[in-house]
Amino acid sequence: MARKLKHDRYVEALCEIIKSEYDEIILNIPLYSKRKRKVAEIDILARKGKDYDAYEVKCSYRILKAKKQLRKIKKLLPNINNLFFFCGESGKLEAII
Repeated sequence: MARKLKHDRYVEALCEIIKSEYDEIILNIPLYSKRKRKVAEIDILARKGKDYDAYEVKCSYRILKAKKQLRKIKKLLPNINNLFFFCGESGKLEAII
């Protein structure tokens, strides 16, 4: 069995933290342009009722890159309510406005 990447371990750790707050959690959702090119990937998409939250997981504290990715996701899927950044190294979870 292949060893999991550090990023994947951090994604699983965050899922354990947030799973009780949501009805459904989906991992690693690719987003495609109209030309069928992959333009983004949602690390964690969490649903509670009709509300959706997107989480971007980074191994180290790279919040500017995470904000850029989350804004792109919000532009592609405007029905997402909240955006979050999780730094696996520090365990810090931040809401992105």
